[in-house]
Amino acid sequence: MSDDLETLRQDVLSELAGATDLRAWDAVRVGTLGKSGRLTGLLKALGKMQPDERKARGVALNRLRDELTQAVEARGRELEAAALQARLIAEKLDVTAPPPAEATGYIHPISRTIEEMTAIFGVMGFHVAEGPDIETDWHNFSALNTPDHHPARTDHDTFYLPPSPGLDVTRVLRTQTSGVQIRTMLGQKPPIRIIAPGRTYRADHDATHSPMFHQCEGLVVGEGITLGHLKGCLIEFLRAFFGKPSLPVRFRSSYFPFTEPSLEVDIGWSRKTGEIGAGEDWLEVLGAGMVHARVLANCGLDPRVWQGFAFGMGVERLAMLKNGIPDLRSFYESDIRWLRHYGADPLAPALLHEGV
Repeated sequence: MSDDLETLRQDVLSELAGATDLRAWDAVRVGTLGKSGRLTGLLKALGKMQPDERKARGVALNRLRDELTQAVEARGRELEAAALQARLIAEKLDVTAPPPAEATGYIHPISRTIEEMTAIFGVMGFHVAEGPDIETDWHNFSALNTPDHHPARTDHDTFYLPPSPGLDVTRVLRTQTSGVQIRTMLGQKPPIRIIAPGRTYRADHDATHSPMFHQCEGLVVGEGITLGHLKGCLIEFLRAFFGKPSLPVRFRSSYFPFTEPSLEVDIGWSRKTGEIGAGEDWLEVLGAGMVHARVLANCGLDPRVWQGFAFGMGVERLAMLKNGIPDLRSFYESDIRWLRHYGADPLAPALLHEGV
């Protein structure tokens, strides 16, 4: 091998040994074996030499090219392995280390209140029933013994919708979840024991009313159902929900077209402090009553055989009382600070209080 080829060989091997990363290695490779590389230039110069000199020079250059190619590839594999090892070390995870702190979401007070209601009534044997938000006038009013002149039927109180194409049926955004009770009695035979939580709609909006809000209604139908069953059920629910085993509960006579007799249910509280179960004041929290005989008959049930009771309560109202929330509108303002304060831990189950 001539001196110039030996010098090139030594230079390239030295440069490969000094390349500590793939970028430096690639520079040596291109500078030696690339289109404009040093060895490539020598190979191109063979065409200008005499035949005798070209043969000996060509053999030496080919031998050097094979040697340097192998050296370049071997060094490339070494550097790739070293880079992979460094990456593995840098990206190694310590599975024993605690996870990084991340912001967690919260369950909205309405969702948590419905969960708690469902859990409490579930222990009493109630099942959750659902129905459409868009109801017919018959399911929402007529089947519930609501007369045509009742204020709830006016456009000022109820959102009416155009009839479905080809159907002469008046449709409304349901003003209560009582339509679920009607559908349940029409669809299954007693005994019945359901609750119907869900969205309802009325044309009203202020600090204590919203055009869209949530109700939870309940229905029990069977043989021999009495007012005593109604009272016992609601007393146990209210005491469990507010976590006060001795919560004072009072029943007052009232009027609803779909129940007879009808009752308003009050709980003891303090007007001065707002504390539930304290003081000598009373606060109305829900309405109830024995299912009207006409409602049973409208659903194909003989009121001489079957009796039942029903009740209804506002989910937001109970959530406000339990959590000390002063304004109904804050439920729907999407204020993340408010939700962090009043929201519930998503991993915590809805708790059942003692005595349920």
